[in-house]
Amino acid sequence: MKFKRQAGEEVSVDLTPMIDVVFLLLIFFMVSTTFTKESHLEIDLPQSSAEPAKTAAKEIEVIVSATGDYSVNERNLVNNQEETLKKAVQKLSGGDSKMPFIITADAKTSHEDVVRVMDVAGQLGFVQLSITTQRSKSN
Repeated sequence: MKFKRQAGEEVSVDLTPMIDVVFLLLIFFMVSTTFTKESHLEIDLPQSSAEPAKTAAKEIEVIVSATGDYSVNERNLVNNQEETLKKAVQKLSGGDSKMPFIITADAKTSHEDVVRVMDVAGQLGFVQLSITTQRSKSN
């Protein structure tokens, strides 16, 4: 028996739908993209040759030494207990908790001593709290 061979169609991929999809994506991204033009301002800030003005406002400065000793406004306290510190701050502030409260601590001061001063300031209601450090004077 002889079977007749069927002529096979040539298999090919039609690229037209794929090209249409690529063009649609290209148009979509072109339309949805926003182009922003960033502008930068050049500002020349004024220079000052005068010294900054010193305010005559009263402040409370608690200095904590490396050993944990306290001094309030350059007056050393008898001990480093919380009650002693609280009484000294109350005496200097006169109940005015709006005064600036500055904590100056040595670089080697333990964290506990600084937190104790912060706790006293919080208990007495001080809201203007600043923390500074002192560098060693051997440099």
